[in-house]
Amino acid sequence: MNSKNNTYVTQPFLPDLQEFIPYLEQIWDNKILTNAGPFHQQLEEELCKYLGVKHISLFCNGTLALVTALQSLRITGEVITTPYSFVATAHSLLWNGIKPVFVDIDPKTMNLDPAKIEAAITPSTTAILPVHCYGHPCDVQAIEKIADTYNLRVIYDAAHAFGVNDTHGSILNYGDLSVLSFHATKVFNTFEGGAIVCHDAKTKQRIDHLKNFGFVDEVTVVAPGINGKMSEINAAFGLLQLKHMDHVFNQRQAIDAFYREHLRDVKCIECVSRTCETKANFSYFPIIVGSDYGLGRDELYAKLKEHHIFARRYFYPLISDFPMYRGLPSAHRDNLPNASYISSKVICLPIFPDLALEECKRIVDIIRMSA
Repeated sequence: MNSKNNTYVTQPFLPDLQEFIPYLEQIWDNKILTNAGPFHQQLEEELCKYLGVKHISLFCNGTLALVTALQSLRITGEVITTPYSFVATAHSLLWNGIKPVFVDIDPKTMNLDPAKIEAAITPSTTAILPVHCYGHPCDVQAIEKIADTYNLRVIYDAAHAFGVNDTHGSILNYGDLSVLSFHATKVFNTFEGGAIVCHDAKTKQRIDHLKNFGFVDEVTVVAPGINGKMSEINAAFGLLQLKHMDHVFNQRQAIDAFYREHLRDVKCIECVSRTCETKANFSYFPIIVGSDYGLGRDELYAKLKEHHIFARRYFYPLISDFPMYRGLPSAHRDNLPNASYISSKVICLPIFPDLALEECKRIVDIIRMSA
């Protein structure tokens, strides 16, 4: 099977290679490859402007950014989080010796249900780690109120939420920290990469120390840090990507609109609604396959694959179903009915800037014919 004939759930946006050559030539000329070089510093500045945030610290990937975010706030004990996410969300807790406590999601938003958070708080709870799932904002006001009442920290896994705004501006400004992923599958990518958004210079300084082995200067180490630095090549690519983001968002929005228009009357196929965002990033296109649809979810997934369309069941299985988590009391499926149901019914359809609407129509036609 020729992979060129396949349509995957996503594909990275790559500007014309010739646009990247001048950046590489500068790196070759100045011979600075890492350690907060000029492109790294420039990308941090440009991202702060573009995203409307005060401080950002770049990382080599989003997972190390999550691990370091928890370290930077000295989180211990138990952290309330979602079972409906990519495994890195919970893995970052285990890497820090923290116990994840799973609570259920809202069946409409697929985000942590604030009504379930309070009941899960114990004397060992120190923080909440929600996810802006599919780039749709969590109920940030409700989560903030709970955190203030119980003196908890809030770290948002914002891996899906690059460029998303609500009526107050960037969704990344909520909580104590927000963590981004710039992986190749994301709306904005630096090949591999990530970042932590914070509110003050002192916190950024601690984060920057932690991502560079804890070094303050040549002879002073103040923390057991890690090597989480972004390279100059990744940062340069990020600067180039930023120039194309209007095009990226416009293309994604057109595909999102096409799917919604052509699937809205298909029986038992629900297009997941947006939440409170005033600026969306159209990072995923999830549908819920109802019980009375002509095929089961997995059968539709297989049918699409037969036609060389590689959709994904994000997020199936639940994090709480994996061996390292399923023994936790909070991981029991009786505790997570909404997450369990959605996980068994969801398919994310292909969406990326270079996806032709003709291909979207072929995908829609397969779904229609199977109804």
